[in-house]
Amino acid sequence: MSETPVLECRDLGRTYTDGGLSVPVLRAVNFVLPAAAKVAIVGASGSGKSTLLNLFGGLDVPTTGHVLMLGRDINQMSEAERCRFRNQSLGFVYQFHHLLPEFSAQENVAMPLLIAGEKRRTALASAAKLLAKVGLEQRLLHRPAQLSGGERQRVAIARALVMQPACVLMDEPTGNLDPGASRQVLDLMDELMRDTTASFVVVTHAAEIAAHMDQIWELADACLLRQGAD
Repeated sequence: MSETPVLECRDLGRTYTDGGLSVPVLRAVNFVLPAAAKVAIVGASGSGKSTLLNLFGGLDVPTTGHVLMLGRDINQMSEAERCRFRNQSLGFVYQFHHLLPEFSAQENVAMPLLIAGEKRRTALASAAKLLAKVGLEQRLLHRPAQLSGGERQRVAIARALVMQPACVLMDEPTGNLDPGASRQVLDLMDELMRDTTASFVVVTHAAEIAAHMDQIWELADACLLRQGAD
């Protein structure tokens, strides 16, 4: 019996209404993400990559089709159940870090654990351990405004991994960084991807990032196709 995919979408479609007109962003997308897979999704600006990632993460609702995470249709869950499932099974990294400005780096990373009901001391210890792993052991008590862009993104990556999720969704993780910081984050991603069993879906314009993935999929004309596939 085959293993349940980490993420699967079946005939996924998303259409928006603009000025009375229907605008299809995604049409009949079929996609399977196995365990421990590293996948890049590329495409022109405005092609629907972020929309697709939001559908994968249950942050948007499809017009047609289904998204299954670990075999469960995330859009058939209640809102509370979906939030809990996202917290436990998914990690998110965005182009802009979305860290909470009033909290330290350590507290930001610990937040998913605290939301899940973990004791504060244990959550902070886990966060400190992961921040050390991303090279920020000297920045535990710094707030986001006191960190560089590359450091903030490393905190965001640590936060995405702290729950040991089955899948990490990344939307242009180096898109807001200068070349030096981008290179550091890419090296960190390589290291972390080798050290975890999580699957990764990375939306990116960067050919360098895409080249490091197991598979590259391209989104064009509202359709998602795997590069190199027959």
